[in-house]
Amino acid sequence: MLQVNYIREHKEEVLKRLAVKNFKQTELVEEILKLDEKRRQTQTQLDNLAAEANAAAKQIGDLMRQGKKEEAEAIKAQSGQHKEAQKELSEELTKLEEQLQQQLVILPNLPHSSVPLGSTAEENETVLENGAKPALSADALPHWELAAKYDIIDFELGNKITGAGFPVYKGKGARLQRALINFFLDEAEKAGYREMQPPILVNEASGFGTGQLPDKEGQMYHVGLDNLYLIPTAEVPITNLYRDVILKEEELPVKNCAYTPCFRREAGSYGAHVRGLNRLHQFDKVEIVQVAHPEKSYEILEDMSTYVQSLLQKLELPYRVLRLCGGDMSFASALTYDMEVWCAAQARWLEVSSVSNFETFQANRLKLRFKGKEGKTQLAHTLNGSALALPRIVASLLENNQTEKGIRIPKVLVPYTGFEWIE
Repeated sequence: MLQVNYIREHKEEVLKRLAVKNFKQTELVEEILKLDEKRRQTQTQLDNLAAEANAAAKQIGDLMRQGKKEEAEAIKAQSGQHKEAQKELSEELTKLEEQLQQQLVILPNLPHSSVPLGSTAEENETVLENGAKPALSADALPHWELAAKYDIIDFELGNKITGAGFPVYKGKGARLQRALINFFLDEAEKAGYREMQPPILVNEASGFGTGQLPDKEGQMYHVGLDNLYLIPTAEVPITNLYRDVILKEEELPVKNCAYTPCFRREAGSYGAHVRGLNRLHQFDKVEIVQVAHPEKSYEILEDMSTYVQSLLQKLELPYRVLRLCGGDMSFASALTYDMEVWCAAQARWLEVSSVSNFETFQANRLKLRFKGKEGKTQLAHTLNGSALALPRIVASLLENNQTEKGIRIPKVLVPYTGFEWIE
């Protein structure tokens, strides 16, 4: 959530940067500023009345000590009117603050100055490309056919049990999943991330804190009876560990990682591009999260991007890094890098990770702060990244490594799988 002080002091810049995100409700900024002005005027009136009431109370005390009871009673009667006016102003102030909050949460985060203009994914900027695309035979199969051929993932069985988008992993398919999770967690630990195991259900306050609510209710599974939400990513519970927390500057950066299943309704997702593992309602992911000093967060973002790339390199997957344009960014992000791997049989790039800096946007909602060495308290920056999401990694590994003998497992995974081939 943007800070109203910043909007007031940098109105033109805010409007300019919101335009990069293709945010059309620019009149909302004026509404926020009008509400803020009225709120501040009401606060001033309330403060003045409080000062008058305090002065009157002192005067009453002085008069009573001087034996001037009638004069004291007259002032006391006036003070009663002050109290009634204070009550009305206090109620008005509460109402204005609630209205201001409701408007502020509609505004997306402001994009970083390096974010390119654009409305769609086609306008994202390619930062780099790494690795050679494998040359497959003419009869190469897409991963959903390979999964059936080697009996390692059953989409129909998942459909029977739950519905489309909930596959069942079998035999070596299940072991490959477990191997990837353990590999990603081990690598994260080596990189200094502390492993956490959070709940996979969160309350509304947690969804609000990281910006999923009120923006993405339609994409989240809601447990109505308990008013809880299945997490779309471990970012939500992990970042919320620090809600209403004041850290010490020397504790920064805080680095956490977590493996969780993730749940996304993916409403409106149909067609060949979402076939097989390309888009699921339930999937496994290892997430990395950092809480950082504002002066260090963009350096940390680059480090996180490099770290995710190192995982792809170890898995021997060709990939590219994109800097997302304003129109393709998330509601809460200030700058996002997407990592995409080349899926050879489908002959297309598939996103496997997003690494984002949210600056103070989430921290303001979370009231996540740190106290500097000079004693001043300020909002921290939050960052997160997929490291990595499994479905499209599995899809790429199956498609890119298929041979006449079977599917070759990358060397780095063999100690985790216990086998070199899926045959």
